[in-house]
Amino acid sequence: MTYATIIYEEDGPIGTITLNRPEDGNMFTETMCHEIRDCINAIRRETRTRVIVLTGAGDKFFCIGGRKDGMEDTQLYAGVLPTLEMYESIDKLQKPVIASVNGFAVGGGNVLQVVCDMTIAKESAVFRQVGPMMGSFDAGYGTWYLEDLVGKKRAKEIWMRNPKMSAAEALSIGLINKVVPDDQLKEETRKFALEVAERGAFALAAIKGAFNARHGGVAGLSRMTHDMLIPGYLKSEEHKELNTAFTERRKPDGSKFGH
Repeated sequence: MTYATIIYEEDGPIGTITLNRPEDGNMFTETMCHEIRDCINAIRRETRTRVIVLTGAGDKFFCIGGRKDGMEDTQLYAGVLPTLEMYESIDKLQKPVIASVNGFAVGGGNVLQVVCDMTIAKESAVFRQVGPMMGSFDAGYGTWYLEDLVGKKRAKEIWMRNPKMSAAEALSIGLINKVVPDDQLKEETRKFALEVAERGAFALAAIKGAFNARHGGVAGLSRMTHDMLIPGYLKSEEHKELNTAFTERRKPDGSKFGH
């Protein structure tokens, strides 16, 4: 798969998406948001990979937010940076997504790593929300998901005071999972991802779906049913007997239920 603003590579069970605009802080654009969404949708349809890594090109920036350059000058949806499509695709992907933070994760870039299932960062990485400082905010993924990670009081402080946090500080409050030396990030991320990839793919998908269902409301519960429960149920004796009995226009054999 070839893209204009991201790079996608596979290494055994690991698929890596690299935000590839290092000259501009790996800021996401309309094109990048759609490319990440499209890439993840393609990943959803294959069984080669078991876990996805999301990182930034270069050694200074993971992602420092988004740009609206070139978009329509309107307050209608055509003029809105499609970040939600990007976040939703990560959230809905059945495979675990690990953020490998290789530098500054600021604004929408920090929300991006928050939305990922787990985060590993190098020691010199920096995390910050800057919305209110620049006349912006995120009333959704950036607030609810952040509260889940660090608690309501801390999440409000992060959004209202906009402190700059080191990787060590981010780790201490539960914002990220692991910190490694700068020169070992790629190697340690691969080890981390391979460990996750050794787990049962269906079990991991079910766990991720269960965590996300709480925020997803009816969509989240429907996804749990559609992606997790239905495939297993359709192979059960109960389903086969009910389906056969309906086709044959007879009463089902209840002794086969629950097997």
